Amino acid sequence: MQQLSVNLTIPIPSDSVLISKVELEELKQKQLAGVYWSMKDLEVRINKKHEWIKENILYPTKFREQLDVESGGFVFYPKSKGQTWSFHATKMAEFLENNFHRIFS
Repeated sequence: MQQLSVNLTIPIPSDSVLISKVELEELKQKQLAGVYWSMKDLEVRINKKHEWIKENILYPTKFREQLDVESGGFVFYPKSKGQTWSFHATKMAEFLENNFHRIFS
């Protein structure tokens, strides 16, 4: 078999950097660490209104048992008027990523 050895220079724009996928994932995790989302944050994140989010993600039994903080999850479900929703950002982002097919099917 023949082989060709090539020396190639690829310019990287000065406003860009090259990092490994592992480092990128670590940076993403650090960005969300210790961050909590409100319902508004979640609406912006998935581009859906709170009514849709409640109907399709938060209230269905198949998800609520995993999500509800009272079951060891990472979503605070308001118990009375005036309380607000709270979502652990890292864990909610991971849940959305891992359950995309279940949420939107």
